[in-house]
Amino acid sequence: MEDGLASEDDILLHSEKAFHNATKRNDTGKMLELIRKGVDIKVKNKVDRKALHWAAGAGSEDALRLLLEHDTQLDDADSFGMSALLLAAWFGHLKILQILVSSGAKLNCENKNGLNLLHCAAQRGHIRILEYIMEDLEDVRLDRVDKSGKTAFHLAAEHGHLEVTEYLIGMGCAHDLKDKEENTALHLAGKHGHVEVLQKILETGENINERNIEGLTALHLAVEGGHYDCVRLLIETNCNASELTNKNMTALHIAVQHGFERVVRLLVEAGVSVDSVDINRTAAVHLAVFNNYTEIVKILIDAECDLNVLDDRLQTALHIAAEHGRQNIAEMILIAGVNLKLLDKQGKTPLDIAARGNHVNVVDIIIKAERFYKWEQDNCSESLVRRNVTFKQDHKQETQHIRSVLWKLATKHLKAGEWKTLAQYWQFTDAHIRAIEHEWTGTKSYKDHGHRMLLIWLHGVLIAGENPIKSLYEGLMGISMIDLAETMRQQANADPNTPRKCVTM
Repeated sequence: MEDGLASEDDILLHSEKAFHNATKRNDTGKMLELIRKGVDIKVKNKVDRKALHWAAGAGSEDALRLLLEHDTQLDDADSFGMSALLLAAWFGHLKILQILVSSGAKLNCENKNGLNLLHCAAQRGHIRILEYIMEDLEDVRLDRVDKSGKTAFHLAAEHGHLEVTEYLIGMGCAHDLKDKEENTALHLAGKHGHVEVLQKILETGENINERNIEGLTALHLAVEGGHYDCVRLLIETNCNASELTNKNMTALHIAVQHGFERVVRLLVEAGVSVDSVDINRTAAVHLAVFNNYTEIVKILIDAECDLNVLDDRLQTALHIAAEHGRQNIAEMILIAGVNLKLLDKQGKTPLDIAARGNHVNVVDIIIKAERFYKWEQDNCSESLVRRNVTFKQDHKQETQHIRSVLWKLATKHLKAGEWKTLAQYWQFTDAHIRAIEHEWTGTKSYKDHGHRMLLIWLHGVLIAGENPIKSLYEGLMGISMIDLAETMRQQANADPNTPRKCVTM
């Protein structure tokens, strides 16, 4: 075969490629055969890697000894700055490392990221290499940093190598040094979820609340990664769970932002302030609603968070739920109780926003809630009612007949505008009527509007324990629709399953 290029994207000839491959396999027979044919054993591939690099990285001891008879340039680096010595340390080949050292390889070499022998061994978790470097080599600087400012201790912690971490601590490394991002080893262990390493570093007495360049503690970083066990360990070790970042964020903000429900619960139980706001005046509940994390909203409500806290747009959590049509979350907030009169920067209530976004279901539950709040206030009702109330659409079997009657009333009998007259009689506010009327389904939208209003009214009547047939009759009589009142009474009483018929008016 003609000795051309091994491939279109390679710069090696076939014979040179074969020589590199034989080196990786530790196939000295093939290597000798190619050497006799005149192959250049020092030839480099497109990343400046030669056979000596491959022997060191693959742990090919026999191949390495053969190469050393012909190649004395031990310190050549590839395009990443990795010499044969660094590759041996990186891949954990102790015998290769010893051979290269005894052959005179340069010990204080570094790659392009500033990693030296100690860094390579620590990052990869090669304890035997580390012991050899520390115990058999001279002038080793234990706390030397790479270009990112990390020591071997940083790298061992970052990559979760417990045995290496313990060894470096035992050798007397500095525990509190910071890298260029001002992270300590404790930060890095927490960030990457290495709970055993985190525990070991905590035993050294390092400041558990140390902040990095962004004001993040190990807790913030552990939360950001969703590392539950690390978060729990840090809390149990009495870290400041309410520490603020440079952006005034607590660990709770971070957990909620990422939707880490278990971590949120853990932080709430640890006593983190549920009402703390960041530099944008955003509270945890705002984030939970915006991201549609229903269960987290429930956790925060159960922790009695302030549902009336305003963000930088002067919006409450309900404003945000209304804007994005979050019906389930909106109902949870409404059941818990919230000020429905608060205005955002545009002068809008949550009801206004829900109507503008055409979130019909949210509009209806807000109106139901506002009417319920008024009834609750007027009747000084017990909190038991609040806990059991729902503002969602009624699908119960026992109300099916009366709902059918109301549908017929809205679509067959009430003319345009009449539903509003009836709504005003039942003390629907102008804002309620505007919000309902905002929906547009065509020239006969008033039928849908009337139907929605009647269902909202029915919700309040049933909560108050009133007779809906009697109340409907009185309402129609109250706006002088006498014949229609009698017709609706007869249709409502036609249901044989209705226990409370309206007989005497």
